[in-house]
Amino acid sequence: MPETSDVTEAGWLARLPAWPRVDFAAFGDIETKPLGKIQQLTGGFLGRNWVAIPHVTHHDLADVTETELRRKAWSEDNPGTKLTALVPLIKAVVAALQAFPQFNASLDADGRNLIYKKYFHIGIAVDTPKGLVVPVLRDCDRKTLGDIARELAETSQKARTKGLSMAEMSGGCFTISSLGAFGGTAFTPIINAPELAILGVTRTQNQACPGPDGQVAWRSMLPLSLSYDHRVINGADAARFVAFIAARLGDPDLFG
Repeated sequence: MPETSDVTEAGWLARLPAWPRVDFAAFGDIETKPLGKIQQLTGGFLGRNWVAIPHVTHHDLADVTETELRRKAWSEDNPGTKLTALVPLIKAVVAALQAFPQFNASLDADGRNLIYKKYFHIGIAVDTPKGLVVPVLRDCDRKTLGDIARELAETSQKARTKGLSMAEMSGGCFTISSLGAFGGTAFTPIINAPELAILGVTRTQNQACPGPDGQVAWRSMLPLSLSYDHRVINGADAARFVAFIAARLGDPDLFG
């Protein structure tokens, strides 16, 4: 077995080859533009998280056919509030965190203790002109769908225009990253340390499934991609967690 000093993060990172320094102008015309401040900051964190955390990603599909019908009916009954598909997903994730508390936890700085959180703050990745930011919606277990819908809309708009303070992006338990507006079928989101998992969502797909009468039935299927920290969470945990979210999305009580 190697000595402890050889397997520490600093030890193996120090042995990586240096980043290549290339004179790109030697091969043709170039233009150099500095990265924005947010891109530099976010990029540093993402690089650290990808290297330091053993990521595994579990992919599954959630049947949201009935969910979408209930969401549209809810919006018709509440015309002043826009209920996007992300809102019921937030509530479903909170229910999953309550059922599987190891996902609502963080490793301490030494990696020897697991800290279980009794609150449910959900981070939402928001694409802004200056880069990716993650505002945190607090106490989502105590808020209604309407409360979350309004707060999500206001916070996302603020993130894209005025910007957010560090306090508004701190204290998250779990992050959701949605690319549904852009397409895609699956991806591997990078965990937002010190959280232990992150859920990626892409565009809902219409898929042919067997119907109750033996005929083909078209169902709306939502792709879910869960990246998790394999030091704490194993594959069976991840599969059960995502299956719970899918089942909860189909529960009529979610809109009660």
